[in-house]
Amino acid sequence: MKFTRRSGFDNEKYLREQTTSILERVNHFQDKLYLEFGGKIMHDLHAARVLPGFDPNVKMRLLQLLRDKVDVILCIHAGAIEQKKIRADFGITYDVDALKSIDDFRQWGIDIRAVVITRYEGQAPARTFRNKLEMRGIKVYVHRPLPGYPADIDQIVSDQGYGANDYIYTEKPIVVVTGPGPGSGKLATCLCNLYHDYKNGIKAGYAKFETFPIWDLPVDHMVNIAYEAATADLKDEVLIDEDHFRAYHVKTVNYNRDIEAFGLLKRILEKITGNTSMYQSPTDMGVNRLSAGITDDTVITEASRQEIIRRYFRSAVEYALGVVDKDTLDRSRHIMERVRATPEERRVVLPARKAASEASKNGKGNEGVFCGAALELPDGTLITGKNSPLMHAASSLILNATKHLAGLPDSMYLLPQSLIDSVTYLKKDILEGRMVSLDVDETLIVLGISALSNPAAQMALENLKQLRNCEVHLTHIPSPGDEAGLRKLRVNLTCDPEFSGKNLFVNG
Repeated sequence: MKFTRRSGFDNEKYLREQTTSILERVNHFQDKLYLEFGGKIMHDLHAARVLPGFDPNVKMRLLQLLRDKVDVILCIHAGAIEQKKIRADFGITYDVDALKSIDDFRQWGIDIRAVVITRYEGQAPARTFRNKLEMRGIKVYVHRPLPGYPADIDQIVSDQGYGANDYIYTEKPIVVVTGPGPGSGKLATCLCNLYHDYKNGIKAGYAKFETFPIWDLPVDHMVNIAYEAATADLKDEVLIDEDHFRAYHVKTVNYNRDIEAFGLLKRILEKITGNTSMYQSPTDMGVNRLSAGITDDTVITEASRQEIIRRYFRSAVEYALGVVDKDTLDRSRHIMERVRATPEERRVVLPARKAASEASKNGKGNEGVFCGAALELPDGTLITGKNSPLMHAASSLILNATKHLAGLPDSMYLLPQSLIDSVTYLKKDILEGRMVSLDVDETLIVLGISALSNPAAQMALENLKQLRNCEVHLTHIPSPGDEAGLRKLRVNLTCDPEFSGKNLFVNG
């Protein structure tokens, strides 16, 4: 059985308008355009959540259309490598994400021209990363911190500033500069190459492709507030672009960091080129036409509201884990108050908590801990799961959901007791683990094995793909095995900021 969600976004219309916008900007410059890509080129899951119908890889499809005109440079900050910064939606570090991006680009038929390690000061992890890439035949450049940045423009725009960093050779008229996240050094990389180009008589230009905030929607549009929620740790704020209003008497929006940096960036561009800048505002620099794809504002508004609630839960969990400070949590809470949202508006929250309460009453927890989980199917059906000595709540939830989708009785057992006993024996007696109940990752493997001899398990297995993009809530912070399994299923997960037990170390 396949369900259809309401869509609020037209990818094909967006692609047409976005391609036209980029080519118009390319044609403005004689030789080359450095196009800084903010946000994620691939797997833009935030955009897919706030713009239902948005293809998370639509920007990659855009680059495919322009493939003959595009070179790609990938930037990564040396400090992010050293600090093992994590990309939250995949649970992988920025350096691993860079490797994944290179592979992903190749699968789309586009090679990364070069990798630039920015603000490099000889950090050992960054040096190791460089060696790893070069051993695989990938061209790597290192750019060191700029002396006098950001105030001393004469020093920055000189042979001792931008000129001291290596020039990155490219061949095609559009140079896409991307990175795994904010602070990767994309802008500095564009400006370094721009400086070298003008020294060599190449009349290049710069533009920015920033997905959010959406510049031609109001400051208080829910999709722009959802952007603020997504960047609560960066303290980004969507504001009216006053420079644009002064120049054109048209209200547009941008975020505070770009607005604050515009004056400096404009002076740098003018010093590099020796000409008055064509840009009168941060909005001028952008080429984003995302709003052209919006077909149903009501759908977008509600989806963005739900994303604000998800982001609040994430901030609460990250605060409990010590990943973010209290200011980030307070900012997330303030955004919730601003849109008058409550955590319980997320439909899966109360059913998950009710399931945990029922587990408590029935005494079917694990070592005195009672956890609940809930999932909303695309047709609105709510499924719940509880933990037990045999299984985590999230594991129970996934099995219950697949049984429902396959039309199987709720009482039917999909996993043979012999297999569960075997895994339990391995975990407890052989590996001497504390956690013996099955997490989601383990449950998926056991389900796959069971499907070999059990037709019902095969039916359940075939319905796992129907869970993609479903909403899930847990009453506890997931174990690594639960988190890994749920990420593979690509559900939209939130959880209460509660630990599932008293142990400080959890390995399953």
